[in-house]
Amino acid sequence: MMPDINIQRSGYDDHDKGVGVPDPEPIIQVERLKAGFGTNTILEDVSFEVFRGEIFIILGGSGCGKSTLLKHMIGLHEPLSGRVLINGIDITIAEDREMMQLRKETGVLFQSSALFGSMTLYENVALPLQELTHDLPQEIIDLIVKMKLGMVGLEGYENHLPSELSGGMKKRAGIARAMALDPSVLFFDEPSAGLDPVTSAELDMLIKNINKGIGTTMVIVTHELESIFDIAHRIIMLDKSKKGIIAEGNPWDLKEHSADPRVKMFFNRQVMNHKK
Repeated sequence: MMPDINIQRSGYDDHDKGVGVPDPEPIIQVERLKAGFGTNTILEDVSFEVFRGEIFIILGGSGCGKSTLLKHMIGLHEPLSGRVLINGIDITIAEDREMMQLRKETGVLFQSSALFGSMTLYENVALPLQELTHDLPQEIIDLIVKMKLGMVGLEGYENHLPSELSGGMKKRAGIARAMALDPSVLFFDEPSAGLDPVTSAELDMLIKNINKGIGTTMVIVTHELESIFDIAHRIIMLDKSKKGIIAEGNPWDLKEHSADPRVKMFFNRQVMNHKK
């Protein structure tokens, strides 16, 4: 049984941040997940929910299992035990037909943006439309590609190759491709990695605009504090030694009120005082 979680916290107004207001209905449920490789257990007994329309951030120190958790949530890895449900479908046992539907309902932006270097931006964004839908007329594909590139500020770049773009533009192009099929959930793995502060802030603004404008649920792995405080509705914090969650809630509340020294140090950028 999942604990009741109040999305709206005291002293915290989503409208002030320019993000949408989540629905109390969960769109993702992770239940007692155990993850690892061989005899090495990375995560154990991890449970949480992500609400529809929420910007949900997974954070923690290096090696705590953030990216491992994300890869289990998108079905790249099979858990040792436990379940991951998206829109009520358990992806750990889903049949091919169900997984095909889920691929249409979810989009992923990896750290590297994962654009195909030999393909233009048009071809990159059109690829999921061509692969996962087989009856769309070409003129509709053209219209969708132009609309998605325009949504991320890349209208007019349809014929550019990824090598001709800056790092921030590649990230935005990756978002455009991830959104090609109008997914209900977008997953991001370290979206600000390798970006300068201004470009990172621009990417945060784009994420907020998408969330507020069309209500897309966002699940983001990051350790960038400025982004966390700027865009997150809620977070979970993982800990390597516990192999699980040590904090869950609104980042501002956790920064000010958490009694766990590991959480306070993370949010206040403090260094552990090791006694001699």
